[in-house]
Amino acid sequence: MKGTVGELGEFGLIRELTSRLTTTPAVRLGPGDDAAVVAAPDRRVVASTDILLEGRHFRRDWSTAYDVGRKAAAQNLADIAAMGAVPTALLLGLVVPAELPVTWAGELMDGIRDECQVAGAAVVGGDVVGGETITVAITALGDLRNHEPVTRAGARPGDVVAVTGWLGWSAAGYAVLSRGFRSPRAFVEAHRRPEPPYHAGPAAAGLGATAMTDVSDGLVADLGHIAEASKVRIDLRSGLIDIPSQMSDIGQAVGVDPLQWVLTGGEDHAIVATFPADVKLPARWKVIGEVLNPSALPQVTVDGAPWTSKGGWDHFGGIEDAH
Repeated sequence: MKGTVGELGEFGLIRELTSRLTTTPAVRLGPGDDAAVVAAPDRRVVASTDILLEGRHFRRDWSTAYDVGRKAAAQNLADIAAMGAVPTALLLGLVVPAELPVTWAGELMDGIRDECQVAGAAVVGGDVVGGETITVAITALGDLRNHEPVTRAGARPGDVVAVTGWLGWSAAGYAVLSRGFRSPRAFVEAHRRPEPPYHAGPAAAGLGATAMTDVSDGLVADLGHIAEASKVRIDLRSGLIDIPSQMSDIGQAVGVDPLQWVLTGGEDHAIVATFPADVKLPARWKVIGEVLNPSALPQVTVDGAPWTSKGGWDHFGGIEDAH
């Protein structure tokens, strides 16, 4: 549809966006009423919310509207999976300037819808508001399917630390983009459009994971949350962490140790969890460390020593040196 969202109007924009949506059996009542109705067979609902702000979390000259939609949905749906739950539904709050092309808003919704389909969820409602800066606010819902939620607080000394998904790819892609390049394309696309391993979260819960999180702010930072909540020390073994040769090439080109991207680069939304040492993990999980008794304060160490390099994401400080 041609024109701007201002020309189309609030209700015209809502009709345009909702016309693009699909549904799932869990959705008992979708967009169009005062609120949606989503089935919750477990009788417990897992919920997570997040916000993406143009200029801080995405740039229109780097990412298409479709990319932004996929990324916005992915980072919230990954939080649901990291609790051991199955994503079921998503709500969208959208702030857009009146001069924004309707096509951009439509492509954003296409991206959100398609990422929901990957995770097995559906968009069930939301709101649109006029404003100066594009803001995408997502609330994701999930169902535990009779499992207990896997929190950050259950890691125990003797557990192993294992990860599934990409590590450092988004940070490497950011480094490429920030220097004006668009290749290697796989890393650029990893930054624009992460691919969380949604099914690994509920599967990990079934395997007996004791603690779990997705890697949104960086591996060391996110495992630090587990260490603090569980009152343990987590030691990562750098020799167990795979670094692709192309990532090493990028690091050499820009003067960055790729291990820094792997340890402190966020927004890959890999799933990292702790498991009892006797659990037989599927091949998709890679053991990268162990849980120990805290020597002093709960912390994350790498090869037995604190990781002192800067990096990761702080929402009030921004992207640090890891990118």
